[in-house]
Amino acid sequence: MPLLGAVLTPHPPVLLPEVGHGRERKIAATGQAMRQAAEAVARWAPEVLVVASPHTVLYADYFHMAPGSGAVGDMAAFGAPQVRLEVRYDAPLRAEIIRHAEAAALPAGTLGQRDPRLDHGVVIPLYYLRKAGVTCPVVRLGLSGFSALDHYRLGQCVAEAVETLGRRAVFVASGDLSHKLKTDGPYGYAPEGPVFDEAVTRTMASGNFLKFLTMDPSLCERAAECGLRAFQIMAGVLDGLAVEPQLLSHEGPFGVGYGVALFPVTGRDDTRRYAAACEEARKARLAARRAGEDPWVRLARLSLETWVRQGRPLQALPADLPAELTDRAAGAFVSLHKGGRLRGCIGTIAPTAETVAQEIVQNAVSAGTRDPRFPPVRAGELDDLEYSVDVLGTPEPVDSTDQLDPKRYGVIVSYGCKRGLLLPDLDGVDTVEEQLDIARRKGGIREEDPCAIERFKVVRHL
Repeated sequence: MPLLGAVLTPHPPVLLPEVGHGRERKIAATGQAMRQAAEAVARWAPEVLVVASPHTVLYADYFHMAPGSGAVGDMAAFGAPQVRLEVRYDAPLRAEIIRHAEAAALPAGTLGQRDPRLDHGVVIPLYYLRKAGVTCPVVRLGLSGFSALDHYRLGQCVAEAVETLGRRAVFVASGDLSHKLKTDGPYGYAPEGPVFDEAVTRTMASGNFLKFLTMDPSLCERAAECGLRAFQIMAGVLDGLAVEPQLLSHEGPFGVGYGVALFPVTGRDDTRRYAAACEEARKARLAARRAGEDPWVRLARLSLETWVRQGRPLQALPADLPAELTDRAAGAFVSLHKGGRLRGCIGTIAPTAETVAQEIVQNAVSAGTRDPRFPPVRAGELDDLEYSVDVLGTPEPVDSTDQLDPKRYGVIVSYGCKRGLLLPDLDGVDTVEEQLDIARRKGGIREEDPCAIERFKVVRHL
């Protein structure tokens, strides 16, 4: 069987003695598991490694594959330039993966190379594999902003390409777990961090990869996870194959979760195909969310769908809107998410229309068609969108950052004619410093500029 198995690895630079200078002893279990996994892969004698890393080039709407005949990488950025690796790329296999991805309508290829050097998400697992004697060529994959199911489908394309060329292949899914396991860690603590790690490691141990595909996007965001999309690709690579799951280690003494797992292929198993179940779960979640939408959100959806499908703005408001939508004016933001990731967000700080309802109608269209970070929403995406509407209260100036709370208040920062706004209670924004930094960047305001700060409350509708 061409596909020999997969290995799931973390990539903390401190794990390498040349970087850690003794600190690696605090994650000795991870180091031992990495050596154990590498030795197992060496016994499989692969002809190629396919490596997916969160730190390889990532695009929202494209799966990037490293081009050329090979690359080098080192750990100079972490104070260890002597740790240097050179790899050869398996160009025929890369081309075959791209061919299968194109046939599956997945945008993938070698365009958009930013930095040809191997990133540390690739260097660190290869460091252990080289020490175990694995020196075969590599195909290097980046992740994307696509859905969990699309990452799974890319994994299926990898497996099909391996099968087509008859390569003895091993898939390497490089990724850390939550970055928010400890208050004294570099990213702080969030209660979702341990929940995420427990769910992911339970999945590693059981081999039931459907969980990788159906985790709550909000939980993942708040946990500040790193490698889940690489794990989703791995699940697709192993589609329809029997594996012997082996969770070798899990620890997080530095506040970041590190898991090592091995999945040797032992045969075929058609019960281990998760794409259909993933799609059913996605549709059920979207249907439940849509059924629970309140009038604010239903109005935003109606406005954008009318614009996209009919090419015109909503001509008349629904007759049964609550008075809160029609008897006052207020600023409002409309946010769109697709597959758990932002797809557009536009709003107004102060009212520009006579009523909140009219404000929502115009801002829903803007969120779907005029957010410069995203292409306009297409008709085929409409059923996959999740909406939220934030109606803003009156901003009030603050004298001290002690008066701010990123979960309770949004912020507006101003310097001259520049202005940046950030809504409250956003996934991944847990501190006042993070909130102000993002708001400054949105307004093009430098950190050293003496900006005025206002806070505001919102009523969020889902």
